[in-house]
Amino acid sequence: MNFQTAEELLSLCKTHELPISKIMLEREKIIGNMSEEEILKALTHAYEIMKNAIKRSLTEDLVSMGGLIGGEGKKLYMRKEQSACGSLVSRAISYAMGVLEVNTSMGLIVAAPTAGSSGVIPGVFVAIQEEHHFSEEQMLEALLNAGAVGYLITRNATVSGAEGGCQAEIGSASAMAASAVTELLGGTPEQCLDAASTALANILGLVCDPVGGLVEAPCQNRNGMGASNALISAEIALAGIKHLVPFDETVEAMYKVGHSIPFELRETALGGLAVTKSACARCGKCD
Repeated sequence: MNFQTAEELLSLCKTHELPISKIMLEREKIIGNMSEEEILKALTHAYEIMKNAIKRSLTEDLVSMGGLIGGEGKKLYMRKEQSACGSLVSRAISYAMGVLEVNTSMGLIVAAPTAGSSGVIPGVFVAIQEEHHFSEEQMLEALLNAGAVGYLITRNATVSGAEGGCQAEIGSASAMAASAVTELLGGTPEQCLDAASTALANILGLVCDPVGGLVEAPCQNRNGMGASNALISAEIALAGIKHLVPFDETVEAMYKVGHSIPFELRETALGGLAVTKSACARCGKCD
């Protein structure tokens, strides 16, 4: 039941007439030598951490270690009734940005797939569960789906900002969330990977330029953007709009683009927003 490419994954889904989440579950049972109960217990624990991080961001006054962010998630959440984005997207972006506050204040988060992009999946998952009243079991299946997409990216490319830029971090998290949402809302495995391709393509070329070398700004805002991008991409796929480039090729393109990005724009804080006059004044580390 193993797979190393999206093409192989889709073939397994077709052969066994199963969604991506079920194929991933069977893979984990074999590769990890774990029972289904053990896998679901681990996923439940991870999802609880995600939900608790969101709760902390909305109920505590968090300030990042670098002092660049803190309280933004709350501010966005308070606007949800008058939001320009609508309830679902408003919740998703406020939760996603809030999780980054927990991360940067040394709180407990799930690096899914990285700490710098740790707000995207919790933001999208909790928001859509609240809006559509999905069960906990359905959300665990969504995590398995997201995990399959994340595995494919790490297996064939990278999720590291230092290697591939922010497209590899936020882009990958957004692709994972987009695929999971598509399955949650009744999409086919093909539509899931179309959504993932769209999400990744939408952020293709995004640089990693953390102010002061800290995973705070512009990282926090990009988590909000990644969450909204995931929902947009899922909606596009669910409408039956196919992505022109298959997921495997999209991942390959992202990897090549990442290697083409100058090292100054790959988490070194030597380019982009990190070296602007205002950013240097805020972090106090630039010459």
